[in-house]
Amino acid sequence: MIVATQLRAGMTILHNGAPCKVLEVTHVVQQQRRGIIQARLRNLIDNSVIEHRFRSDEKVERAILEQHEMEYIYSTDGEYYFMNTETYEQIAIPKDLLGDAIYYLKPNTRFTVEFYEGRPVGVEPPLVVELKVVETQPYMKGATAASSSKPAKLETGLTVNVPPFIEVGDVVRIDTREGKYIERAK
Repeated sequence: MIVATQLRAGMTILHNGAPCKVLEVTHVVQQQRRGIIQARLRNLIDNSVIEHRFRSDEKVERAILEQHEMEYIYSTDGEYYFMNTETYEQIAIPKDLLGDAIYYLKPNTRFTVEFYEGRPVGVEPPLVVELKVVETQPYMKGATAASSSKPAKLETGLTVNVPPFIEVGDVVRIDTREGKYIERAK
């Protein structure tokens, strides 16, 4: 149990019996009253986002999540299959549970899958992934009036801004935390 004032973004807590990921925390101090903690939470079971106010002295229970390294294998009919790299057990994860991680799904890529009571509740992609550019504007040499970046569509459907020298067929590194271009892969 922790005091509500110790809540931080990224923590996983139990709220109304369900595990919830803390997305945002704001401390509000009201005149002549005790402070309150305003938190945005994402329910890991049904993926809903809720706002909740905790009293500053309220106790909150942390959720215990198991984490397993799993390798993405393939998808079919809205189900995405991952294999545990230690036991070789395969599980299917529905599309709605993946969230933005769906843009980084490439066969043989390792992800961290979080489990609560034996059930998958979250998927964390690696910090950096390499993806191929499938669509972008051609490079116009000497066009200095053009902007310093251009949109590029990647093999997974993700669109990011890239420098003007990136062309179709290039492989680029993407920061999965922000969904931004880092550099061209060598």
